[in-house]
Amino acid sequence: MKYEQLAKDIIENVGGKENVNSVVHCITRLRFKLKDEGKANTEVLKNMDDVITVMKSGGQYQVVIGNHVPDVYKAVLGVGGFESNTSGSENVQEESQGLFNKFIDIISGIFAPTLGVLAATGMIKGFNALFVALGLYANTTGTYQILNAVGDALFYFFPIFLGYTSMKKFGGNHFIGMAIGAALVYPTLSGLSSGDPLYTLFTGTIFESPIHITFLGIPVILMSYSSSVIPIILATYVGTKLEKWFAKVIPDVVKNFLVPFFTLLVIVPLTFIVIGPVATWLGKLLGEGTLWVYDLSPILTGLVVGGLWQVFVMFGLHWGLVPIAINNISVHGSDYILAFNSATSMATAGVVLGVLVATKQKKYKTLSIPAFISAIFGVSEPALYGITLPLKRPFIITLITSSIGGCIMGIMGTKAYMMGGLGVFGLPTKISPDGIDMGFWGAVIAMAANLIVGFILTYFFGIDKKKEKEELKQNVKAQQVQEKNVPTDVVIFSPLKGEVKNLSDIDDAAFSSGLLGKGVAITPTEGKLMSPVSGIVSAVFPTKHAIGITTDSGAEILMHIGMDTVQLGGKFFSTNIKQGDRVEQGQLLIEFDIEKIKEAGYPIVTPVVVTNQDQYKEIKVANEQPIDFGGNIISLHV
Repeated sequence: MKYEQLAKDIIENVGGKENVNSVVHCITRLRFKLKDEGKANTEVLKNMDDVITVMKSGGQYQVVIGNHVPDVYKAVLGVGGFESNTSGSENVQEESQGLFNKFIDIISGIFAPTLGVLAATGMIKGFNALFVALGLYANTTGTYQILNAVGDALFYFFPIFLGYTSMKKFGGNHFIGMAIGAALVYPTLSGLSSGDPLYTLFTGTIFESPIHITFLGIPVILMSYSSSVIPIILATYVGTKLEKWFAKVIPDVVKNFLVPFFTLLVIVPLTFIVIGPVATWLGKLLGEGTLWVYDLSPILTGLVVGGLWQVFVMFGLHWGLVPIAINNISVHGSDYILAFNSATSMATAGVVLGVLVATKQKKYKTLSIPAFISAIFGVSEPALYGITLPLKRPFIITLITSSIGGCIMGIMGTKAYMMGGLGVFGLPTKISPDGIDMGFWGAVIAMAANLIVGFILTYFFGIDKKKEKEELKQNVKAQQVQEKNVPTDVVIFSPLKGEVKNLSDIDDAAFSSGLLGKGVAITPTEGKLMSPVSGIVSAVFPTKHAIGITTDSGAEILMHIGMDTVQLGGKFFSTNIKQGDRVEQGQLLIEFDIEKIKEAGYPIVTPVVVTNQDQYKEIKVANEQPIDFGGNIISLHV
């Protein structure tokens, strides 16, 4: 578990696993649904080395990790025991979310699990089309047919996959959702629409529909549901309600098979008769509406979508556009939304490259190389939160450059004809079924222009030289202070009155294993925490239950009052100490109410540990014994 400690720290600082309703992940972020976001230590999380930033959007508490988020996610599931609670549907406090936040949360929960595979299959199909266009092989060869099957399969049978994810999101049986989706793309039914109809409904209207079959005498409007998104989402939503109702009225002894039996028996015919046709018409209206916006002014549309895509990503609003884009491909065979947003990743890459060359700050130079690589392949969050937003000017340049790329694509009629890869891997998705056209070259020109223009603008205007010069001076001063504070032998005195225990006896793996540092545990008998050393307060948790101090000689001391007391949200704790304050040994740091903390159900045992233990050759700790304020508990030797 490479990221086990990181997972523990994240879970603790989102308020503990008891505060987590659910957790999922997308390309770069852990997306928590918390019971109370007020219990999360946002600033602590932001300052973690392996956390890029923290965002709150769409009713989700988002911890941005970067490209390795799948591995961190697995560690979070293992540490927190969230394996059976990742759909986002259990115990969610819906009343705390606005309507728009609910919509974004539902859409992200349904589509996020499929995007990786959807991009992969789209890339295969895109490269297959590219190789045919380049004359490497013909579209009649077995190679083309097999690769096309791989590329087409997921999108063609998309209702089955969305049946799983949407039923999971709504809190129903995942496999019932898959069965509904499979029924929608059942090949025999789709073949019944050929031949002369029995009669026609809604003759003379835009909803005119030939009827080829009936169900118990009720006319069934046969539609093509392959690659569709809206019908299956609506069907699983209704199906979940039906399943829960049947689960209430059917006896437990036969519930296992009769609940899905009656659910499918009702929802599948209902979908073919009502939900499917209505949802399909809605999808067509949505497609026509977005096409109308594009036809109104492709250039303006490219400017807005391309220029603001980074802002959409920041606030999670892009999830509202993803189903529209997929629907457009299903209805019209092409989409401009996914085409225009590809301008952003290359603009980001150019801007980050400009920062790499122009800046003198080591931390931004170090971050720029992996952020540039990520942006080239379509993942812009590491650059966004690690570089462009903190520096401000590069972020503005990214928006300006992205809008230029969007305008170029709008002028040249660039569209995406399939779901596919991000960044440079998205280029094959711009190949028309008729072959390479001006739209494809528009994408190539726009992406190249974004890379070059982003670099040039950032190199000349992206770095605030005056501000950077001042920051460099501060960094030099900080380095000098750090060099001055070379560790020496240190005696750490007891911050508490109570009973000293071995750290290994604590019922908390992070402390008892020594992962957070060597030291002792003290069970206090008086609710006062004194400073064990003289130094600077390096951290004070917002919940006031923990404090860190760096001594004048460089030793880093962490004191954590009680176990899981972060859940109290600062209740029963009081302090006037702030981060950066100078404190002297024996000075009062925190007062706390021992009895009320115990009554709330939390152990009061308090670890006192040295977190930079690797800088000392020997660390001696006191044996189990009663101790008063100021007693010798830890000795550090270099």
